[in-house]
Parts: sequence; C-alpha cells; structure tokens
Amino acid sequence: MARDIIKRLILTEKSSRLGALNQYFLEVDKAATKPEIRKAVETQFGVHVLAVRTVNMKGGLRTLRGTRRQVTESTWKRAIVEVKPGERIEMV
Repeated sequence: MARDIIKRLILTEKSSRLGALNQYFLEVDKAATKPEIRKAVETQFGVHVLAVRTVNMKGGLRTLRGTRRQVTESTWKRAIVEVKPGERIEMV
C-alpha cells in the first residue's frame, strides 16, 4: 500500500537545502490524502512525521530540442514531509 502512494523521492537543489531542516520532497499519487501520505512515509521509511504539505504540480507544454515538437507533461502531486529532528529519510 505504501509503495502505491509514494512514487519517488525528488532530488533537487531545493530539496537538498531543505533536507538539512528535516524536510523531504516526494512525488505521490494524485489521489493520496495527507493522512495517507503520513502513514505511508512512517511505515516505508521508519520515521515519525511532524507535518505534510502537498502541492499539485500542473503539467504543461514543453518543446523538444531540435525537433520543434511540443509534448504535454502530465500533472502530478508533490508532498513536502517534515520528520522528527534526528531522524532521516535515506536518499539513494
């Protein structure tokens, strides 16, 4: 169940900075709620979650380099999860 909700960890410069503050970015299922995300993170990573914030990331048009073709990116959901101080989510 937890693997169906959490799709992947998002590794960016911003997520690296917030990792020092015990906050992590996750791509989650579009239909997942905050309590479901909290439970999935706690069971999958073995940490205590203090807060969950979600953002619906809108997809859009992107032009492919060299081909002048436009493709549509799909809409996805991002969760920012804050864990208890001293605990970490291991990023691979």
